[in-house]
Amino acid sequence: MNFTFQKYLAAFSRLKRGVTKYGLAPHKPVLLLSLIELMEKGLVSNNQFEVNADLVATFKENWLLLVPTLHQPDFTQPFYYLQSEKVAGQSFWFLQANLGMQINAHIKSVTRLSETCAFGYFDAELFLLLSDAQNRAIANNLLLDVYFAESKAAFNLAKHQGRGYLHDQEDFVLNEPDVKYKRVIIHTEEDVFVRNGLFKKLVPKVYANQCSFTGMQLSSTFGHSFVDACHIVPFSLTHNDKVTNGIALCPNLHRAFDRGLVSISNEYTILVSRHLIENDKHSYALGNLAGRKILLPNKQIHFPERDAVGWHRNNVFKG
Repeated sequence: MNFTFQKYLAAFSRLKRGVTKYGLAPHKPVLLLSLIELMEKGLVSNNQFEVNADLVATFKENWLLLVPTLHQPDFTQPFYYLQSEKVAGQSFWFLQANLGMQINAHIKSVTRLSETCAFGYFDAELFLLLSDAQNRAIANNLLLDVYFAESKAAFNLAKHQGRGYLHDQEDFVLNEPDVKYKRVIIHTEEDVFVRNGLFKKLVPKVYANQCSFTGMQLSSTFGHSFVDACHIVPFSLTHNDKVTNGIALCPNLHRAFDRGLVSISNEYTILVSRHLIENDKHSYALGNLAGRKILLPNKQIHFPERDAVGWHRNNVFKG
């Protein structure tokens, strides 16, 4: 085994953990397992671990599968304090703030952290070592053996079977019919953050990353999609983050939809407001969309709810 990697593994096996009435805090090893899992899934390949639904939900899923004590599953705590861990006197985890911002203390709100922090990252040497699948497996097993030996077998079985918090939340957002038989948790800021992030990710996906009104499909080699997930009934009113309360729209139509200049009939045809002012001779004029049927997902369980589009027509659309 690479001698340098052995040094990192030694550091992983002696993480500094807070002493609490429930025992030593498990936060840092759960975070490291979650970071390694994102790399294993191919969700992070550039050493930039963004504070997004994938990371927060993976942390929460791993926590629920591994931690039997009454510690609070606060993702923000290890994300900040892992910076204090060192190998040969040097930190191996860092945070990069967004332009014009600083991170000089623990930010307890996951939403605020996502707005302040561009990403966390490993030192280049460690990331290169963890880019190797065999090294990831070694690090993963070490963390489980050192900190979660009693939970390891059940954890590995759940992962193999695709069970856990992240999968339950995805099934809920996707309106899967078996969700009503599951206990889907949503009572913390992190739960709301995860649901909202999954909504933004999964709504464009069920529409094949196309604008449902125009068919426009625009992305980049950097992995960015320029098709938005638009709530039909605002989240602030219903806290409904199911894909059935969503529609995939390009940015200009997202704005027009939110401002009531376009809407959807119960037959899923496009309605255009008579109050719209535009050059109707232009090839991209919105008036040309009137009466056209929107693109719909392949599965009917993902179609926009008729009650939701009816609410939009009655409360937002300026017919």
